[in-house]
Amino acid sequence: MNTEREKIEFDVLFIGGGPASLAGAIRLMQIAREKDINIEVALIEKGSDIGSNVLSGAVLNPIALKELVPDFLQRGCPIEKTVRGDEFYFLTKNKYYHLPIIPRYMHNKNFFIISLSKFTKWLAGIAEELGVNIFPGFAGKEILYALDQKTITGVRTGDKGLGKDGTPKGNFEPGIDLLAKITVLGEGSKGNLIRDIEEKLDIFSGKMPQVFETGIKEVIQLPEKNYFTNSKGNDIHTFGYPLGLNTPGGGFIYEMKDSKISIGYLTALSYSNPMLDPYEEFIKFKKHPFIANIIKNGKVIEQGARTVPTGGYFTMPVLSVDGGVFVGSCASIHNTPGLKGIHVSMKSGMLAAKAIIEAIEKNSFTQKTLGHYHELFEKSWVKKEIFEGRNFSQALSKNGLLKFIFLGTQYSTKGRGIYDNMPIEEDCKTLRIAKNGGHAGKNLDKKVFDGVLYVDKLTGVYLSKTMHREDQPCHIIVHDKNLCVNQCFTDYQCPCTKFCPGNVYEIEIDEKTSQRRLKLNPANCLHCKTCEIKDPFRNITWTCPEGGDGPGYTIL
Repeated sequence: MNTEREKIEFDVLFIGGGPASLAGAIRLMQIAREKDINIEVALIEKGSDIGSNVLSGAVLNPIALKELVPDFLQRGCPIEKTVRGDEFYFLTKNKYYHLPIIPRYMHNKNFFIISLSKFTKWLAGIAEELGVNIFPGFAGKEILYALDQKTITGVRTGDKGLGKDGTPKGNFEPGIDLLAKITVLGEGSKGNLIRDIEEKLDIFSGKMPQVFETGIKEVIQLPEKNYFTNSKGNDIHTFGYPLGLNTPGGGFIYEMKDSKISIGYLTALSYSNPMLDPYEEFIKFKKHPFIANIIKNGKVIEQGARTVPTGGYFTMPVLSVDGGVFVGSCASIHNTPGLKGIHVSMKSGMLAAKAIIEAIEKNSFTQKTLGHYHELFEKSWVKKEIFEGRNFSQALSKNGLLKFIFLGTQYSTKGRGIYDNMPIEEDCKTLRIAKNGGHAGKNLDKKVFDGVLYVDKLTGVYLSKTMHREDQPCHIIVHDKNLCVNQCFTDYQCPCTKFCPGNVYEIEIDEKTSQRRLKLNPANCLHCKTCEIKDPFRNITWTCPEGGDGPGYTIL
């Protein structure tokens, strides 16, 4: 389809409205003002509003925030609570054990508990005050390149108003070509644009494969008098049940304002059992006697899901190319041992901003010039913090006693362990062949779901306020549906029907022919991208739906 597209030019274009892009845009404008440099900066966000598509635990180490906005308290930074104490528990099926020693990287006292949705909305206000042009509801669908096919020149946003078959409807609006001297990719975990850049420019060459965890999170309204009324700690982390010790993962509960809590459970996508359902693990976690006592008489008021890049330093891509740089989660910048990513994402954006200003001053936007971002990163506290966890996911993926030997030696050697640069397996390669071929697996009893404190997947989708236009082209591409219902069903019993937290994938049986078919419910998609990451045949590709669609988080 030949479509005439509007072209808009900027000096710098940020992709994604998360903390990395917003902090980068703010710092860029601050430095530009200090140096009296006039630049046009834009930021696009696929969600309907800034904050609507972001989700995190979230405990914020304020180190980057204090540098970026020193008067953040006076400016009304939306802090829920200050961490007054950490609690760490090991759970068995029916019991719990309080651990007296908490690993140093999980010390959160005096850090802030926040809603990332509220926090990014607040950052966006500061960015706009500084002159950043923010455009929510615009999804980056395609990277634009110069004639050399290696220099990034901007991004094309998605068309709007297409029918299911991809043909324009009466309300059709073509996407816009947003052109920039420098494009900053901050699109979050498993970004679709950085995936395409990898295919063209090989930015992950020589790196360990990126690995991920899927987190399910809720905000629960508790009664006025609850567990945290008299507790010394308001920052709780757990491990053990329900995943056990061989599959990495764990839970968290953080106190929020107005008798609310954020509660979540993370499951590493390195798991091997094809019948495992991360959502059901979350429900089992909530039903544990210790957790159930904390959340009793509560009501779920918002729910969501996302993936978290946990591979660490050795999985990070090259941080710059001709015309572009990569910040935040899409570049695997995350403190995995500390279970925190917001502050390191923010700092990565701020470091990129400094390198970008220097490139603008030199009027040179090559990989060599923008490579100063990598040099700044290597000298920063971010590198030091992430580097300590460089082998952490690799150690967690081990089974039995070996896991604790590796973790113990890494703890005492600041991350090196028994040997450095430990290999790690890609998440899509870790599933074992399913037993009892054709058996669908045992699900939680439906009686568990009361619709109030324990909600099923579809209710969770409703509580995420996820909206997609029903008659648009499907944004989830299953390349070979026959493979799904034949080989994948035989070998793994279609794990997509289990690992998706939104019930996007279903297997239906034709009553007349007894043939299986894959049914997709893309309107349920929470944009977590677990499907693309964990699919054992790499048969699923996640793309952005129409701009403005997706979750509508407000307090997660």
